[in-house]
Amino acid sequence: MNLHLFIPNLFWPDSTFHEIYQDLSLPAIETIFAKSLRTKDESQGVEDWLCKAFSVEKQQDIPVAPLTLLADKARDTETGDGYWLRADPVHLRVEHEQVLLADSRTFSISLEEACQFAEVINKHFAEDDLSPSCGVDNRRKLISLVPLCADRWYLYMQKPPLIQTHLLSETAAKNINEHFPYGTEEMFWKGILNEIQMLLYEHPLNQAREERGDLAINGIWFWGGGVIPKLVTSTYTNVWSNDVFPRSLAMACGANHTELPVNFDSWQQQNKSGRHLVFLDSLHGKFEYGDAYGWRESLKELEKEWFEPVLNMLKKNAINQVTITTINKGVAINFSITKNNLYKFWRMGKPFSTYVN
Repeated sequence: MNLHLFIPNLFWPDSTFHEIYQDLSLPAIETIFAKSLRTKDESQGVEDWLCKAFSVEKQQDIPVAPLTLLADKARDTETGDGYWLRADPVHLRVEHEQVLLADSRTFSISLEEACQFAEVINKHFAEDDLSPSCGVDNRRKLISLVPLCADRWYLYMQKPPLIQTHLLSETAAKNINEHFPYGTEEMFWKGILNEIQMLLYEHPLNQAREERGDLAINGIWFWGGGVIPKLVTSTYTNVWSNDVFPRSLAMACGANHTELPVNFDSWQQQNKSGRHLVFLDSLHGKFEYGDAYGWRESLKELEKEWFEPVLNMLKKNAINQVTITTINKGVAINFSITKNNLYKFWRMGKPFSTYVN
C-alpha cells in the first residue's frame, strides 16, 4: 500500500511570520520530514498540481468547470461538446478603495437560494433588447447560469470566450480589480461582472440575507473554463477528499473516490491495497483569510489524527511508502519515506519551521 497525503499550506506562506510556529509540538511530522527524501517541483497551486497528477493539460484556463461538472451535473443534464465556465456566487466588500472577494468558505447558501439568484440574473440578460439598432452585444443573450450545486454555478458556451481567468482560490480575500478576466474580450466580461454586481446590490434576496445575519451574495466569479479533457489518467487507485475537484478527476479516470474520513484510523478501516491519494485541506484557505489561530489548531489536529498514526504504521511496515506533498509560494515540496528510511539515525529531527524553505 502506498499513501500520498496532499496538504496545501502545510507551511504558513508568510515566511517572515516566525511566531506562528512558536510552541507547536509536532514530533511525528518532524520525524517523518527528517527521515524523508525531499524533492521540489514547480506548481501554480492546488488545481494545477491536481491536474498534473491526473495528466490533465491546461487549456485557456485550468479546466476545472468541465471536470467538476462530472460530479455536479443532474441526471438529465448533458455536458455537451461546448465550453464550460464556473460562475460561482461570491461576496464582495469595499475596503480601503479595494473590492475584496470572499468565496463560499465564508458564507452559507442553500440550493433554493442559488436558484433564486440565478433566476434573477438569467431573467435580466434574457430581457435584453437585441435589435441591431440598439448596439447591444448579442452574446449577452447567452448569459444563462446553471446552479447545479448551491455554491457551484456554471455557464455553458458553444464557443470558447477570448479570455483567460484567475482561479477563485487565488482571488479569495484579494482585490478583484487585479484579477478580472483578461484577453481580447476582457472588457465585455468585466462589464458583465460589474452589471451583475449592480443588479444584486440591495436586491430583496440580499436584504433578506442581511436581515438574518448572512453575507450578501452580491457578485459572481467566472473561472476554470474549458472543454472536457480527452485524456485523464492517474496511477492512483483510490482518491479520498471532501473537495469536489479531486473527486471529479477520480471519476474522469475511473479511480475509486470516497469522502475523506475524520482521521487516519477511520481511513485505515476502509482502505484497500493500492495507491491512495488523500487530500487533507483543513489548512487550505486559512492564510488567505488571515486565520493564524485556525491554521495552528488545524496543524495540531493533523499531527494527532494523521501524522502520529501514519508514523506508527510505517514502523509496523503496514504501509510501503508515504509521500507528503505541500505547495508553498509556487513550489510543490514532496517528502517521501519508507520504513527503511526510519533507520537512518544520522538524520536527526529538526524543528518544523526549518523545513519551510
